[in-house]
Amino acid sequence: MPALLLMLPPALAALVLAAHFHRAGDLLLTLAAGALALLLCVPRRWAARLVQVGLLAGALEWLRTAAALVAARQAMGQPFLRLALILGAVALFTALAAAVFRARPLRRRYRLDPAAGGPTRS
Repeated sequence: MPALLLMLPPALAALVLAAHFHRAGDLLLTLAAGALALLLCVPRRWAARLVQVGLLAGALEWLRTAAALVAARQAMGQPFLRLALILGAVALFTALAAAVFRARPLRRRYRLDPAAGGPTRS
């Protein structure tokens, strides 16, 4: 699969996370999440790792949001299962988007392979 197609899930996850922060009125986190999508254009190891960390932090944010909204729904006696499933799926998608950097085309693009000049592990 071409590297460009593999970069779509992390880009989409970062943009959805940016929309989440924008709706919450947090400009700094909106810009940070949007920057994750832009970092995909930087073919360096540090950029890939920063995107991965950002997406994993984003997945935790989705889980935190889900817990808060489920608690609010429960307190009001409203149904919450669909909300929990949807936000759980969004959190899972965001976390899995960080894993695409394990694919060979992205390992090559971001120089994540030891053969591509990366650090070796013993």
